Amino acid sequence: MVADKDIENDKRQRDYTYIEREVETKFDGKGQTKHTEVKTYEVLQIYGEQVERLTEKDDKPLDAKEAAKEDQKIQKIIDKRKNESEADRKKREEKQAKEREDGRKFVREIADAYNFTLVGTELVGGREAWVIDGEPRPGFEPHMKESRFLPKFHGRVWVDKDDLQLAKMEVECLDTISWGLLLARFHKGSRFMLEQTRVNDEVWLPLHLTVKVDVRLALVKNFNVGVEQTYRDYKKFRTSAKIVGVSEIKDQEKEK
Repeated sequence: MVADKDIENDKRQRDYTYIEREVETKFDGKGQTKHTEVKTYEVLQIYGEQVERLTEKDDKPLDAKEAAKEDQKIQKIIDKRKNESEADRKKREEKQAKEREDGRKFVREIADAYNFTLVGTELVGGREAWVIDGEPRPGFEPHMKESRFLPKFHGRVWVDKDDLQLAKMEVECLDTISWGLLLARFHKGSRFMLEQTRVNDEVWLPLHLTVKVDVRLALVKNFNVGVEQTYRDYKKFRTSAKIVGVSEIKDQEKEK
């Protein structure tokens, strides 16, 4: 039931634009901060596709040259979509539909991959939520390539009682996970936390995401990374609007 609700929610999420602020911190072997980088993005909807436009670095607006470069990037995407052939448009939409269907399949795989136990109720964002622990289910057989990692995690979820939507999630890595051409590894103890909020009484959208990982690249270099993302200023995008340039996007933002 919760998986089905999540799928319904995903459809509504694509109607929104928002601001995303990301703080990436790199730590040395002793856990001391080596470097912190802050970037703020405006996430736009362009012809049904989410596109990020960088607006600030270290909480300071981009200079004129950098801002112009970002506008050029957005205009290039607009022009490409505006002038694409019917065949290319159909191909793109089919690819997006497949990606969404794969996402729905993965959500259902999660439901099959764990044994869930109700442990109580708590308030999340002032709303009452079920607190549920999830442990890997012995004998789980993944049907997707991405799902083979699921038994390597366990965690706790908070499900909003009224909407049956995911309000919060905390996940911990149980064992080393290796993947990719660079042989990147997530080590035991790496953690992920996601908190969501109800917007416009119709959809649940991300509010706060934190990731703390111990990564080893190519079996050589180890480093710890912390990423914190916050989301704000959710606004419903007018899907009927005709986009012909960056200025039209900015005008729409003023109207919301």
